Amino acid sequence: MPQTLAVPVHSDLLIKKSRFIGCVQPMADRAGALEVVARLKAEHPGAAHVCWALLAGGQSAANDDGEPGGTAGRPMLDVLRHQELEGVLATVVRYFGGVKLGAGGLVRAYTDAVAQALLGAEKVLLQRMTALRCTVPYALEGRMRRELEAAGALLGEVSHGAQVELNFQLPETRAAALKARLDEAAQGRVGWLAPA
Repeated sequence: MPQTLAVPVHSDLLIKKSRFIGCVQPMADRAGALEVVARLKAEHPGAAHVCWALLAGGQSAANDDGEPGGTAGRPMLDVLRHQELEGVLATVVRYFGGVKLGAGGLVRAYTDAVAQALLGAEKVLLQRMTALRCTVPYALEGRMRRELEAAGALLGEVSHGAQVELNFQLPETRAAALKARLDEAAQGRVGWLAPA
């Protein structure tokens, strides 16, 4: 089952006078990853390279940022894949120390920077969430709230019109059972709506 990271974790390696500052962090999409990379480039104007790899479903990507092709981004991405991670961005800021490492040395350095950061990372199971919406009579609002809380659902917007509309989220795997329980508890008086 895929995992993501709870919080960002850093590493700092010195290899033949070059400094490699690694970071692995939770990241949902490519737009967020590009913002982080842009911020790193601004924070480290003297750095030779800011390489990165993103593993986020259909938005996965890798960038060597001027290093020889395939020596930075792709090896970093391979480390994330090997650890069965999802929704994770790995970045490595390199300060060149004057000694060339060669292609093999670069692959090892970028791989090690990511792997070292992952050693201290707290991994959490990634659960796909589903959003549900329903309406119930006012008399059932309290009972529905208690059922949702007991099921560990995240209650979102609640609106009060002709009936009470509840918006909530919960892990995909528990949605069918919760819907059946709510229907039973409300004796068929739950109106299910398409998610907004």
